Amino acid sequence: MVTVLVDKITSRLEYTFDFIFKSRGVEYQLIISPDEFKNASAPKLNYSKHLTKELYIAPSGLLVEEGLRSRKITKSKFNSIECLDFEGQQDIVASIFYVLSRYEEYTCQSKDEHGRFPAKESVLLRFDWIEQCVCDRWAIEVLKFISAENLIEKNETKLIPTFDIDNTFAYKLKTGKVKFLSICKDVLTLNVGRIKERRAVNKGTKDPYDTFDLIREIGAKNKETKLFWLIGERAEKDRNISVDNVAHQQLLVSMDREIEVNLHPSYHSNGVVETIEKEKVKIQYVLGREVLSSRQHYLRFELPRTFNALHSVGFQHEYSMGFAERVGFRSGTARSHNWFNLETNEITGLKIHPFAYMDGTLNEYMNLNIEESKQKVNELYNEVSTFGGDFIFIWHNETIGDYKKWKGWSEVLHHTLSLKK
Repeated sequence: MVTVLVDKITSRLEYTFDFIFKSRGVEYQLIISPDEFKNASAPKLNYSKHLTKELYIAPSGLLVEEGLRSRKITKSKFNSIECLDFEGQQDIVASIFYVLSRYEEYTCQSKDEHGRFPAKESVLLRFDWIEQCVCDRWAIEVLKFISAENLIEKNETKLIPTFDIDNTFAYKLKTGKVKFLSICKDVLTLNVGRIKERRAVNKGTKDPYDTFDLIREIGAKNKETKLFWLIGERAEKDRNISVDNVAHQQLLVSMDREIEVNLHPSYHSNGVVETIEKEKVKIQYVLGREVLSSRQHYLRFELPRTFNALHSVGFQHEYSMGFAERVGFRSGTARSHNWFNLETNEITGLKIHPFAYMDGTLNEYMNLNIEESKQKVNELYNEVSTFGGDFIFIWHNETIGDYKKWKGWSEVLHHTLSLKK
């Protein structure tokens, strides 16, 4: 049992020390009495303003505050490890809370073209920590500081493939106005390749986005595999086949029998409770069961608005925690953790499941080639297997079929799947 002396017990402190100790199987208690602390058995840590002879980390005050404010953040060192300095006060414990809770996303006004918090605005990128599980590194350093690292339970890294189904088929099941306008566009732009492909699919050739047999094979070997299906009403960034299409419904149901199908909330649903709830009800009707997990289309979310909306309609698991433009660990960890709502200053019941990389990040954002991507995947997997958590990664049904700009990229997927036998 680790004993920690604090000035007062807050939800922020409980959240942070749960991550440091509880998530690693280490029992602990928070106390506010210096006398009780003095009589407690080691290991123990003084994280308060009281001066004692025990091991001491000076608190910056972040974990006893209740409000939000912009802070001057610099980089400092705790022993030999880099951590955050809050307006002149180094604090490795508060560093964990700041990154894990995504504090900077609540106070930053910058947004990218999709309304997302940009990776370039994060301290993780500024200090070159984005590909490190920094929160886990800091937690382990705290445990080492109080000679409690021997209490850590061994972690077994799970490999969790996930697939976003943004466009179920390139041509198949496209009907009516959607099909007509698509044909017109191909003719007007003289896109001979698409015209030939469409004709071939209409005659029975397999649709280029139909990689569902491969996904089934992956799911059969990896029971944790998950699908996130876009079913929102058609709009500029939401262009999947209507879920009212009976054949489309049949595919969802058949895939769900083998691999868990979840909701991919539409681009335009972001933070809109009524729209998210409508999509949740619709996919549940098709599948005939409750759906509790989601991942945002375009990874488009805004804190706390989006997560508030998801939680309010009954979602319990969220899989969007990562950057589109950079691989790595947006919340500083690969461990699942509850979302801390900084607006209400409370630990919520919504579980966040961070991912390590996305296919498009490697190919389209970072412009890595196939061999470079495999090496990057190795580095990320080694980080997770060393510091704990699940290795979650994102592909799409249209990217794993070696089609057009994705030719040869299935090699990266299979390389990832081979990392754990």
